[in-house]
Amino acid sequence: MIKQLELKANEIRSSIIEMLLEAGSGHSAGPLGFTDVLTALYFEILTIDPHKPEWKDRDRFVLSCGHICPALYATLSHRGFFPRSELNSLRKLGSPLQGHPHRGALPGVETSSGPLGQGLSQAIGMAEAAGLQDGRWRVYVALSDGEHNEGQTWEAILYAGARRLHNLTALVDRNNIQIDGYTEDVMPLEPLADKYRAFGWHVLEANGHDMAEILASLRHARAVFEKPTVVIFHTIPGRGVDFMEGDYKWHGTPPDKKQAKQALAELRSLRGKIRAEHE
Repeated sequence: MIKQLELKANEIRSSIIEMLLEAGSGHSAGPLGFTDVLTALYFEILTIDPHKPEWKDRDRFVLSCGHICPALYATLSHRGFFPRSELNSLRKLGSPLQGHPHRGALPGVETSSGPLGQGLSQAIGMAEAAGLQDGRWRVYVALSDGEHNEGQTWEAILYAGARRLHNLTALVDRNNIQIDGYTEDVMPLEPLADKYRAFGWHVLEANGHDMAEILASLRHARAVFEKPTVVIFHTIPGRGVDFMEGDYKWHGTPPDKKQAKQALAELRSLRGKIRAEHE
């Protein structure tokens, strides 16, 4: 299973590069860095049915950091929510795959997102709705570390802790970059884990590129019934593409034709290594 998830994540990364090249605009670093987490979620953890995207008892996933939507679009497509052929319409006029997700444009997209700092509040509403309707669904929300600069994010963290929303899991993409530079230079966040604990959350930390760790942390979160859980995933922006990894300048920059060719070649090479490691 680990091998298959790693290979699927590699395929999704290749789709992201192809989408960004075709669009000529968009974000590279964040989508590539969060792909492993999304792959684990959609192919192993979430209770969903691609053929019934509005099924009442489905788990909900909210992408608060909407700018990494190429990763969400590619994951949804690979999971069967819509044809992969639509991925090449990213950011084109009239396309349902815009630069930030739009609720109702694509099956599987739960919320519209763009302005950072809104998603956790939306996810809280969904989690509370489950309680009011005796629903069994869980709600997962992905937040960038940079959007913790937003005051509303901390109001929502405080509220969720006070309400003990055990069916809510926040997934923090701790990649240490934002559009203006490195997070600890722009607005230091540490000690991030201690801050969540102080606000009444169960806190887990994991390597966001170790599939076994990702799965273990997400399964752990489902076993917590006293409070909301946050998993701080330590990720490398631009993961899988050597010249992008760790460089904040790729936050909002797409590859050109030459760079995309190199990136796809690196991902093909990595695919071979994954197969060899599991033989």
